[in-house]
Amino acid sequence: MLAPLVEPPIIALAIGVIVGGVAQLAMQVLPLRRLGLLPRIGLSARAALRDPRSRRVMALMAPGILAVSAHQISLLINTHIASRLTTGSVSWISFGDRLMEFPQGLLGVALGTVLLPSLSSAVAADDDAEYSLLLDWGLRLAVVLALPCALAMVLMAEPLTALLYHYGRFGSEDVRMTALAVQGYAPGLIGFVAVKVLAPGFFARQNVRTPVKIAVAAMVLTQALNLVLVPRFAHAGLALSISVAALANAALLGWLLIRSGRFTPARGWLRFLLQVGVALACLAAVIMVWLPGFNWEVMQIAPRTRALQVLFIVVVGALVYGIALTLVGLRPWSLTRRPSR
Repeated sequence: MLAPLVEPPIIALAIGVIVGGVAQLAMQVLPLRRLGLLPRIGLSARAALRDPRSRRVMALMAPGILAVSAHQISLLINTHIASRLTTGSVSWISFGDRLMEFPQGLLGVALGTVLLPSLSSAVAADDDAEYSLLLDWGLRLAVVLALPCALAMVLMAEPLTALLYHYGRFGSEDVRMTALAVQGYAPGLIGFVAVKVLAPGFFARQNVRTPVKIAVAAMVLTQALNLVLVPRFAHAGLALSISVAALANAALLGWLLIRSGRFTPARGWLRFLLQVGVALACLAAVIMVWLPGFNWEVMQIAPRTRALQVLFIVVVGALVYGIALTLVGLRPWSLTRRPSR
């Protein structure tokens, strides 16, 4: 809409991001006012800094900023490494990262947003049983929702990449190389989503430092893995190193929560994982049977047909996965309800 009105047209993307951010902020003003939580904005920075509540917020924010910057620094280093590889590597890992971030943001942010206030309430009530139950519920949801997405990203990397990016100057070689990056990112999806579940377990107890330290350690691990994986897998090695570090991040967060005695996984995890494994096998069978019948790159001339075919596989795969879970005794809809004792 704005692209024809600005020069260069790509500036329209930046304008869209700004407008979207302002709109997102504006949508929260009225609900905050109804709750009586609308912030009072003053002009005296000194008065704000003297307020103990402001100082507390700033003290908690500082480690959080470090955690976010650690991930961004890791991405920046990876982009620098990619710029020294084959021409196009920076674009391939960037496009792959965008595809991976969609389910990560959709699942991880939603779960973290839902869990944090409930976990904080459980901590305030000194209810360790409720706290543990909520974390267990969040992890099970992460497994049920993130694993099929990760599997689909591995098996459908090429059709998904072709559907989203195979237009204009984005050629067939770009599709294949980006698909390799997507497959490298895919195993880390469950790690990223699990971190969004487990980190609020620390935040609810106002322990921000531990997740930050682990995030920094994950950044260091990413670069150490790059030394091993990049010479062998090129740009896909950059994606794979991020995936392994994300899994290690989640595993360490979970281990520390269990060791603290605050979180005890509920019974039945082995059976639960076996049930999910059977459903994933059914999902994989559907995808592997259907995919070989199409040349996703040649279908560039028929983008609507390609989109419909990808959508059909996704919908059928989701139905088969849900039905398989039900047949093995796991009711997916039961996990959408908040757990109760």
